[in-house]
Parts: sequence; structure tokens; C-alpha cells
Amino acid sequence: MVDITHKVTTLRTAVAQAVVKVSKPETITAIQNDNVPKGNVFAMSKSAGLLGVKRTPDILPDCHPLPIEFTGVEYEINGLEITVVFTVKTIYKTGVEVEAMHGASVVALNMYDMLKPIDKGIEIHAIKLLSKKGGKSDFRDKFRKDLTAAVVVCSDSISAGHKEDKAGKAIIEKLKSCEVVVSEYVIIPDEKEVIQEKANSYQNQGIDLIIYTGGTGLSGRDVTPEALIPILDRRIPGIEEAIRSYGQDRMPYAMLSRSVAGTINNTLVLALPGSTNGAKESMDAIFPSVLHIFGILKGARHD
Repeated sequence: MVDITHKVTTLRTAVAQAVVKVSKPETITAIQNDNVPKGNVFAMSKSAGLLGVKRTPDILPDCHPLPIEFTGVEYEINGLEITVVFTVKTIYKTGVEVEAMHGASVVALNMYDMLKPIDKGIEIHAIKLLSKKGGKSDFRDKFRKDLTAAVVVCSDSISAGHKEDKAGKAIIEKLKSCEVVVSEYVIIPDEKEVIQEKANSYQNQGIDLIIYTGGTGLSGRDVTPEALIPILDRRIPGIEEAIRSYGQDRMPYAMLSRSVAGTINNTLVLALPGSTNGAKESMDAIFPSVLHIFGILKGARHD
């Protein structure tokens, strides 16, 4: 199965269809008048579809078990064709396209099974996905493509050459995947004045996004929040909460991080944990969605 542990939970919706074609008008009449010997075709087939959706991961090995939070089945009769429209919703990390198509397929098969005693010419057609919403494809192309970033590693030991930086490089990798140009990458010691000077300098240069990694813990030398908070125009608590919530779901010590998010004029400033996993998970938690902020701060996007 595909690893989805890095994904964020969103509302996912998928709509699929299947078309059941009967061979004679009398079959449609029997369905509408509830005269089919095996029972009410629409009601029983809907029930079969509901069960089918829930069993999707039991039948298709790469499908993740997920919470099905809504299932809707609708029927449209057009001549000798009955179109099954099947809707599935979940709030989860992966989509429900296969679940919707599987549900529509099971509804159609159950209709076939119930109708075959009275109609030997039934066919099933056009099982397909009609629409889906909620995944990264809904947002991928809606962000500005002209954004620049500076990555600042705050660490006494790394700046002294005693350790290798991995957190900053993980941040850069994520930014590149989001089509953000990294204009600056520096390593500095844990000094408030240096941290503030970098923020003000990059903002004056017109850098859109300044990301600090390190100095957000609770040791005596962890001063990145103390340096940045006084020079921010506005804090953005929702970003900070999203980072900690995402991290806490993955390890119990994330609550100890003091990540910071805010703006200086139209520049977004983030202070993330200094550990490699902490930095990577923080980026996964908010990117690329956080880039929506620049459509608000700077106006319409430029493609």
C-alpha cells in the first residue's frame, strides 16, 4: 500500500456511475411497480452498494481502510437504461474514487442478479468516475509561481562546523517540490540579534517567505521565538496549531515545540523545529496549502 502517513486529512468526495441496460420495456415497468420476484430492486441494490463500499479494501489489496462518512445512491431511468449515480464522502488522507466506482459496480451487479429471472438480455455499461474533490489536485495549480524563500538554520553546533545541517536541506527540498525558489540558505548561531537581522534584511530584499529551523525548543539557547515575535506585525495561530497538531499525531513530544508563524509586511515568517523529522513534518503539515496566503497578501496569482 502507498504510504499516506505524511498526508493531511481533508474532506474527500467522489461520484461514480454505472449504467444498467435492460432489453425490454416490461423490465422497467416491473421495477417501477415493484413487481420483480426477488424484491424491490432499487432498495436492495442500494443496500448491496453500501455493503460493497465498506468492503472495498477487503477486495482490492492496495485500497486503504478508511472511514466512510456518507454514501448516496441515486437512480435515473432513461428509456431502457438505468444510470446508477454513487457518491462517497470521507474526511481522511486519501480519496474515495475507487470506493465510489466499486459501490456503483456492486449496485449494478445486484440489479443484474435480481432482474435476470425476468430479462436475459441485461448489460452493464459505463462504470466510471464522474468527479472527485478534496485531494492535492484541487489546490496544486492555484498558488503563485513567482515566490522566493530564504532558509535560515539556527544552530550553534552547525554554525561551528560540529554537525551537518539536514533540517534546512529537508525544508529546501519541500520548497522546490512546491515550485518556490530558494534565494538564500544560511546557517547562523542561536543569537537573537542575528536572527532578527536576517528577518529584517530578507524582508527588505522582498523575499516572500523566510523559514527558520532550530531554536524553537526549551533549552536556554533556544531563542528563535523570542527573537522573531517582537518584530512580527501579526501572528498566525492557525499555522502554528496545524504544525503542532500534525506533529503530535506522529510523536508525543511535538507539543513541546514553540513553532512560530507570522508576517512582516507582506513576508511570511516561519520558525520550525531544528530536528530533521520535526522540520520535514512541519513542512508536510502546511505545504503547499500555506502558500494560499500570498494570494491574500499580494493579490491575484501570476501564472
